[in-house]
This record gives sequence, C-alpha cells and structure tokens, in this order.
Amino acid sequence: MSRIGKIARRTFLIGSAAIVGGVAFGIYQVRKPAPNPLEAAAGKAVLNPFVVVDQSGITLIAPRAEMGQGVHTSWAALIAEELDVDPAKVSVIHGPAAKAYYNSAILGDLLDGKGYDRSDLVYTINKALGGIGKVLNLQVTGGSTSMKDGFERMRYAGASARETLKEAAAQQLGVPRASLKTEDGKVIAQDGSELTYESLAEAASGLEPIKAGLRPARRWKYIGTSVPRVDMVAKVTGTAEFGVDVRLEGMKFAALRQAPHGSDGKSSFAASAAETMPGVEKVFDLGTAIAVVASNTWLAEQALDAIDVTWNPVSHPGDTDAMFEAIAAAFDGDANSTMRNDGDVDALPADATIVEAEYCVPYLAHATMEPMNATALYTGDAVEIWAPNQAPTMVQDRAAERAGLEREQVTVNTTFLGGGFGRRAETDYTDFAVQVAMEMPGTPVKLTWSREEDMQHDFYRPAAIARYRGAVKDGKAVSVHGKIAAQSPAIEFMGRALGSSMAGSDRSTVDSAFNQPFGIPNFRVEGYVAPAMAPVGFWRSVGSSFNGFFSDTIIDEMAVAAGRDLLDFRIELAEAEHAPSAEVLKAVKAMSGWTGQTPDGVGRGVGFAYSFGTPVAQVVEVVDADGAIRIVKCWIAADLGTIIDPEIVKAQMVSGAIYGLSAAVQEEITFAGGVVEQENFPDYDALRMHTAPVFEVQLLENMTHMGGAGEPGTPPSIPALANAVFDLTGTRVRDLPLNKSVDFLT
Repeated sequence: MSRIGKIARRTFLIGSAAIVGGVAFGIYQVRKPAPNPLEAAAGKAVLNPFVVVDQSGITLIAPRAEMGQGVHTSWAALIAEELDVDPAKVSVIHGPAAKAYYNSAILGDLLDGKGYDRSDLVYTINKALGGIGKVLNLQVTGGSTSMKDGFERMRYAGASARETLKEAAAQQLGVPRASLKTEDGKVIAQDGSELTYESLAEAASGLEPIKAGLRPARRWKYIGTSVPRVDMVAKVTGTAEFGVDVRLEGMKFAALRQAPHGSDGKSSFAASAAETMPGVEKVFDLGTAIAVVASNTWLAEQALDAIDVTWNPVSHPGDTDAMFEAIAAAFDGDANSTMRNDGDVDALPADATIVEAEYCVPYLAHATMEPMNATALYTGDAVEIWAPNQAPTMVQDRAAERAGLEREQVTVNTTFLGGGFGRRAETDYTDFAVQVAMEMPGTPVKLTWSREEDMQHDFYRPAAIARYRGAVKDGKAVSVHGKIAAQSPAIEFMGRALGSSMAGSDRSTVDSAFNQPFGIPNFRVEGYVAPAMAPVGFWRSVGSSFNGFFSDTIIDEMAVAAGRDLLDFRIELAEAEHAPSAEVLKAVKAMSGWTGQTPDGVGRGVGFAYSFGTPVAQVVEVVDADGAIRIVKCWIAADLGTIIDPEIVKAQMVSGAIYGLSAAVQEEITFAGGVVEQENFPDYDALRMHTAPVFEVQLLENMTHMGGAGEPGTPPSIPALANAVFDLTGTRVRDLPLNKSVDFLT
C-alpha cells in the first residue's frame, strides 16, 4: 500500500487481496512542501483508501490496531454515520503499512501547555501540527489517540463515499444528485426506486470522489450510542486470527533466548546437544541472542534449554537498589524541565503547615496476555510479515533495513493483538523474526517468545522517585513543589525507533503532575531524567501512571493535614482551575454516596488525574477480610467530551483501572546481577476475578475537545487504592507495590 499512487483506479490492493471493480473512498488532502520527495508532485491530493465498496459489500480499512479496545467498532460507526449503513454491515480489516494511514493525533501535544487550559486557537494549531505524523511516517496505535485521529477523517470518508455513490446513481437514473437520498445501504430516488451500494460500485469507481461536508450532531444515529462489537463473533467463536494463530504452508517454528539487558553478547556458546535433537532444524547465533528453528514451538524451547551459553556482564547497575540510587542521583543534576512554575514555592507563610513526602514506584512489565510473536517469510527480494503490532510502518522500515531491501519490498500484515499497552509499538520481536527468516529463505518461520523471555526482555515502565513538599494554611492548599526523577520512555523510544535523540523538555516524565488541574497559587513541578539502564518504553498511560500516584497522594496528605474532607478539598481546587475536572469529582462523590466517614473495617479513598485530555476521578472501597484487604468497589467518573460508543468507553475505563490496581497491589520488576528476577505470572500477577472490585462508571461530556479512553482510567486508580488503604489502616504507603507494606486478599 506504500505504492498506492501507482495502483490503477479500479484495483485496490488491501494486504494480499485485490478489490477489482469496486471503488475506494477516503480522500484526505495533505499539502506538502515542494522539496518533499515523499509526494509525486507538490501540492497534489493523495488518495488514502479507508472505505472500499464492491459487489460483496462495504469494507473499512482500519489504520489502527484492534487490541481489545474496540477501535474497529467505533471507526465503523463513524463511517456508517455518514454512509447511511448499519455498522454491523461494515466489514473491517487492518490496514497495511502505508504513509496514507499516519496518525494525525499522535503528535497533537507538541505545543507547550497543560492541555486542559488549551484555547481553541492553540487546539487548532496543534491539530495542524499533527500532520508531522505523515512526515515521520507514524502509522501508530497509541497515546489514546485513535478516536481523536479518526473522528473527522472517517466521517469525511463516509460522506465522500455517500455522495459519490449518489452521483453514480444520479447518472444511471438521469436525475440530479440532490434529488436522491440514502438509507440502509441504498440510494433512493423520489419515485421510490432503489439502487444498492453494491450495484453502484462499478460505476462509482470511474468517478472522481466527491468531497462532502459533515452532518450536524443532531442528525447522528450511531455516534453516542453503543453498537455490537464488529469483532465479537470472531472472538467468541475462536475464528479471530491473532499473531499466534497464523499458520502458513511449510511453516517452521522458532524460539529464542536473549542476553540480559545491557549485555553486549556472550563469551561462550555450545549448541551441539540441541542440534542433534529430533525435529530441530537449525540453531542460530544472533549476536545478542540465540534462536532455534524446529518443527514446533515446544521443541524449539526444549532445544534452547539444552544450549550452554554464558552472557557477558551488563553495562548498567545490575541490581535494583543500585538502579534506584542512580535514579535518586538525577536530583543532584539540573532539571530537564520546569513545565509549571506558578507563584513562589520558596516563599511560604511562616504559619503554614508543611507536608513533605518521598514516593517510589518500581519498574513494571507490560505482561500482554499474548506473548511477543511474529511470522516472517524472506524470499531474497521481498519480506512478508504477519504480526500483532502497533506500528506497521516502523515494522516495515526496520525489516527493510535489516534485510537490505527497499520499503516497498516489505509487506506487513497486522493481526488482532492479544494486548498491546505500548509494548507492541516496539519492533524487537519482528526484527528477530526477520533475522531468523533470512537464515531460511523461502520458508515461513513463526517466532514465539516464551512467557519467561517476554517478562525478562520487555521495555519496562520506568521506576520513578518523587520528592514533594506541600503547604496548607487555614484549610487551603497554598503550595505544591514536586520533583520527579525517572528514565524517559519518550527519549529512549525515539532513540530506538527513529535513531535520533529528543531535545528539549521531556513531557513524559512529568505528565499528570505539572498539568494537574488544581488552582494552587504556588505550584512548581520539575522533571529529572535518569540515565538509561533497564530499557524503558511506553506503558499504559506512560508517565501519568506514576505521576497520578505522586501528584494525587500529596494532595490527599495535604487534605488530611488541613483537616478537610478529602473529596471536597479536591473539588475546591478543581473549581478554581478547571470546571470539567470539578464536575467529575462531584459526579464520583454522588455516585459513591461519599460522606467522608467510613465505619470500622471499611476504607475509602479518592484518586484524580488528568491525562490524555481526559479528567478521571475514582473512589475505591476496601474492607478488612480477616486481616487481609479486599477491594470491593470502584466508582469511576470520566469526561471525554464527545463520546462515540459509551459501552466501549466504560469498558476501557474499567480495563484501565484494573491495570492500575494490579500494579498498585502487587506488580514490580526487580533485577539481580543484571537479570530480571520475575519469570512468569506466579512472579508477576494481576488482579483475578475474585480479587477485582465491582465497577460503576459514569461518563460526562463537558470537555470542549475529545479526550482519550484507553489510558486515562489507569492513573487515578493507583492513588485511590493507596488512599483507601490509609483510610482503613492508618498506614500511609508511599512505596509501591502496596503488598510490601500491607496484606491483600489473594
């Protein structure tokens, strides 16, 4: 699909399938500077096919990966809204790697600012800057941007399709297009005669697609309502194809072992025992890894166990304590950022009550339920990849580089993802799959990581330390000064993905801290970037995942010191700064029946965070269950502005909260001698059904601009639980996970 400009109008290549005699819609005009070599000619319109109509029906080519978040269903509803067709009648397939499918929203926060205070003008400028995603070829699913990216683009594609089909019908019937209407996948004339979209596809393919405006919200039929998931039937019947399900004729199966993070390779390697095992095809030395290709994955894993390998020492501090010392040492250097500096945090009233605290969170793994895997076929002059991935163009570019091919010689097929959370925005697993396939030209090879390999070779959520000083006087918050130190997932990811360092202030280290929408007259937040040690990457809600804990817990401690109701204290602060944030706090107060008083054996905590354009407030209730803490209820209020599908958004809020609560209770990655100590889910467990709370979610639509859904449910869940534990036990836990300090029901 990167060769879209060279494809004949009447034939559209979708992965390995060709749609002949149909028409693709989705004109998205992007003007490029004349010197840009990525365009055939300066200032020309480029065809970006999102909707294909042929004799078999309507197909949406989705440029964002479906990893359980419901993006395909919501995008289908956006198309259907303008196309006048039931979303259930829209087939959806993943789009191939192509510049046409760049994410226009992933770089939408390039300008400085807190986000919640952004004017319409700044919002418009940021939206325009999103076009940089095309320059960088960023076909990426992440950052809670899928709906922001697609909300207008998909509706314009549907509107263009509708009007072009009407024009085809108008020419066939000999009537003006304005006299026709559309309904339920048909064009209807004034005399009642009907023409189906399918019957008009051939004629429409010969027309120039017609630009059309968008319908007003009062005419929306599907946006704002919940529709059946388009992937539901395939997933419940087991017919949905995830990466681990890919099977090709003549396929072989591979497994690998990698050097510990920070090791440059191995000092000894003996594979003779593995090479003689029945069913083993080959053993490969990949430098910083070894791989076995065999007749099945289990045999490949057994063969790896038979290989004697000694890895070289790691270059970074190899133990958890030493790594935290390096993070703490970052405070001794200059701040990378001071993105909020209101008032004067150093000039406080003499009679103010001071609250000082240090908070600490560990490294965390993504722990996707589907382990890393990819299938690759190398033929010498081409590579084809099948992989559950969040960044097809990055996979394509890295594969081309590794195989010594042009980008156009690499085809990427994106399958369903069994969890992503940012992990599958990396390309290490597809890189290794291509490297192994190059050793066996003409043979498709599926590389599957064991759970142990997956857990011990992740790109982790960084560990972080925060040092806060807050001050209250006369029941009011008068000052907050936060210092946060961590490795930077943004800087390290950019280095891996684009081969370039990120200059300037690192927003990811201080997100949801500097832009906490609370009106406090003296408010400073500084970020300190720790040196690269264990590799870190984007983990669900990125820096907000730890800053939600830091920035909200200090507020809780200040409210206690001020003798104030914990929720009313936050509401008052939000009312002074950001009305929608105050409203979600008021909503969660009403939902939970908050009184500020809990009986013996019951604890309640509130958590609040603004992240990815969405303010979210949560109340968590815990009880004493014979000496162990049980989480029983979680109330969530969120404001995303315009909501496309309420049930999908509610599911994402619950999912995000479970992800955060699991991390808060028991998850951590530790190191000894440079090696990750956790190997599998018994060492790194999540909440289970019997330990998860009952959820209640309320959605508000007061925000002016659309916020994200996939990640904002995670940050407030962590402080809400920690604050509930404090209410129950009187113990203020500042180091996560909580189970190192208190016992939870298991």
